[in-house]
Amino acid sequence: MTAPGASVPPPPVSLAASGARYAGLVGAVLLAVAGYLGGALPDAPLGATPTSIWRTPDGPATLTCWLIGTVLLVGAWWSLREGAPSTRWAYVTAGLWALPLLVAPPLGSRDVYSYACQGWTYAHGVDPYTVGAAAAGCPWLDTVAPIWRDTPAPYGPVFVLLAALAVGLGGGLTGTIVALRVIAVAGLLLAALCLPALARAAGVPAGLVAGVPARRGVPAGLVAGVPARRGVSAGLVAGVPARRAVPAGLVAGVPARRAVWLALAGPLVGVHLVAGAHNDAVMLGLLLCGLLVVVRRPGRPVALLLAGALLGLAVTVKASAVVVVPFAVLAGMPDQYTVRALLRHGTWLTGGLLAALLVTSAVSGLGFGWVGGLTHSGDSEQWTSPPTAVGLVVDYAGALVGRDPQAVPVVRAVALLLLVGVLLMLWWRAWHVLRGLNEAAAPEVRCSGVGCSGVAGPEVAARVEASSGVVSPGVASSGVASSGVASSGVASSEFACPEVGCPRVARSRVALHGAALALVATVVLSPVFHPWYATWPLALLALTAARTTWFVLPTAAAAFLALPDGTNLARVTKAPGALAMTALLLTVLVRALRTARRRRRQR
Repeated sequence: MTAPGASVPPPPVSLAASGARYAGLVGAVLLAVAGYLGGALPDAPLGATPTSIWRTPDGPATLTCWLIGTVLLVGAWWSLREGAPSTRWAYVTAGLWALPLLVAPPLGSRDVYSYACQGWTYAHGVDPYTVGAAAAGCPWLDTVAPIWRDTPAPYGPVFVLLAALAVGLGGGLTGTIVALRVIAVAGLLLAALCLPALARAAGVPAGLVAGVPARRGVPAGLVAGVPARRGVSAGLVAGVPARRAVPAGLVAGVPARRAVWLALAGPLVGVHLVAGAHNDAVMLGLLLCGLLVVVRRPGRPVALLLAGALLGLAVTVKASAVVVVPFAVLAGMPDQYTVRALLRHGTWLTGGLLAALLVTSAVSGLGFGWVGGLTHSGDSEQWTSPPTAVGLVVDYAGALVGRDPQAVPVVRAVALLLLVGVLLMLWWRAWHVLRGLNEAAAPEVRCSGVGCSGVAGPEVAARVEASSGVVSPGVASSGVASSGVASSGVASSEFACPEVGCPRVARSRVALHGAALALVATVVLSPVFHPWYATWPLALLALTAARTTWFVLPTAAAAFLALPDGTNLARVTKAPGALAMTALLLTVLVRALRTARRRRRQR
């Protein structure tokens, strides 16, 4: 019998997991080979197509290595999407897969050359927010994709400073690319350090990760008669397999090993954040670090200031991080969710964020000119952005009747307005859930693996249990848990947390899950989508989402969008891709409306 509080040893590594590790490693090696044969090398021809690549001497080998390597890497990652054997195993495997890509040429994009020219521009006293790489006289202009040669930098001052530092350290182009890759890897390492602590502080319960039995609608401890009626937690009964009986949250490391696996071992991470050296890695590292400070030290002014500063630094790398800030305020509230508390804690966190924006803008000497540069991030038109796809389809339909509606900018503008509404809705939903959890913070209500009790009475205990995913036998048999928070739709298995201290973890999870969905909405409704954008919400979804297929599948599909030299397949499949994306969007909307109607009828 396992003693309460004792660490549970990791399960033995299965043959399937070992096979996935080495299949993924072979895939990473093949992708590195594809990079050397036909990656985004400085002298690679621009404007290539799959056909023109195939006709080159190394083209067949390049495309074959890329396709087989991507299939192996995606398949290995997918096979363990519910969690690696252990957190350490996940770290080691992610590191093994990253090694070949760490020494490969740039893959999947030529953006790193744009970074180099933007850093060179700033290092030579020219404002990169008013002058493009061509006008600045960057010596590496021929390596930059034509669409970005006359475009001002669309990134914040922190990244411009980092790019200039890379130029100063690297000297020439090769050294600069190496330095930029080191900076990207540093961002990933920062994210890797934060993930286990975030999983402990706000991760989805182990029972929901492992499939115990949230999808069946009953708490893990009540499955198959395990042994709530005997007054002990199922996981403490000797001989009962963990996957059948351990209450959610008592399987050591399950949320962490899933989060580490999904966030660090994914094919987009290796190809685009490591080999491609995209600055999204730095943004993610700072973002997760700021959120960790918030959930570990909620309500403390110094911690909120520090968290705000870290989030501000993330915003000054890539502005899309700003959508997380309102949810970070919710995560930083330690007690009752009232408007007064919201204003008090929000002021501290916002103060840290504004301080970071002001200091970095002043230190760079560029002021807030970077805000205007953000408008250039949507200069390209690709069907991988749903709003752009819809606009393209409208334009194609107009062309059939001799019209030119120019619908893409209109649909993009509507999508941005819709994004604002979705973000407000997500924040209000999280606030509403947290207001429903106010009683969970009351000292007279105590939660444990076998239920909640206290002097507050059965109704309050039932509300706490409903909102935290715990249903004790007494409450379950009385039917009290079916009312209150649960019946109002506030409770969700996404926020279940049946271990001791569940209210704090449940509150943090509500806020971080809202932040994850905000990033999803930002990716879906933005004017442009590139494959590496799918990494933005990946870590937070891996931490807080009970089900994985809905976000792992599109992430896996995005790994096939970019060829080794940076050729985006969306560019050569514009019309069929726009039609397919629009059809997919309509299908999702119809299913969502049907689901909402069904739930409304059930109420």
